Amino acid sequence: MIDSRADIHPSAELDSSVEVGPFSVIGPNVRIGAGTRVGPHVVINGPTEIGRDNRIFQFSSIGEEPQDTSYRGEPTRLVIGDRNVIRESVTLSRGTAKGLGETVIGHDNLIMAYVHIAHDCTIGSEIIFSNATSLAGHVEIHDKATLGGFTLVHQFCRVGTFAFTSMGSALNRDLPPYCLASGNYARLIGINKVGLRRNGFSDVAIQGLHRVFIRGMRGRAGRESHLDAMLAETDIPEVRDLIHFVQGSRRGILRGGRQH
Repeated sequence: MIDSRADIHPSAELDSSVEVGPFSVIGPNVRIGAGTRVGPHVVINGPTEIGRDNRIFQFSSIGEEPQDTSYRGEPTRLVIGDRNVIRESVTLSRGTAKGLGETVIGHDNLIMAYVHIAHDCTIGSEIIFSNATSLAGHVEIHDKATLGGFTLVHQFCRVGTFAFTSMGSALNRDLPPYCLASGNYARLIGINKVGLRRNGFSDVAIQGLHRVFIRGMRGRAGRESHLDAMLAETDIPEVRDLIHFVQGSRRGILRGGRQH
């Protein structure tokens, strides 16, 4: 299961079912769970923990030192869950001591070629990162978001659940859940209606989210009072999630654009 041309450090802990391709290098303090397949020419450094049934394609760099000038060799780590697909030339960095101390990636994510996930990012599950998406440090991406090709996300920004970005989007503020964003710099353009319908959201929930977008997110004037009023009058979980996300934003949300 491990190619004779691979270089595995004696302290690395690999389940007996792990596959490693030729010329891959796995360093110390690396743990890899059952069923994970590591292709050729992959470098994995530690401390890094990788769960079960992941597939890591050629030329990826996993668990390397963070690209942060404050880093001084502290034993920070990268944690990857189960069933992720990590395509060619992806780079995933460990955390920093001044940040969370770890970069965390959940389960069932599709991370396409040339994606970069920087130090101290927190990544949920069932997310699609299209080709060449790049996340700066300390970014949060919530479950089931989709980031279009060449999306850029500024440090400390958050992207909510079921959010969607078009290709080439550059996010310098938070993208709320269930919303669409596009442009450089990105602007909110509406609710992700197509994605929500495909995932079984009710018309009532989608209409409620649309009302929040129209009344409480396209402009700044009276936003807080509009959101408070809508929160008081709704029992739709998705609507409440959207309002709480906006109200809890420390970086501010993206500016609103046209109605979608």
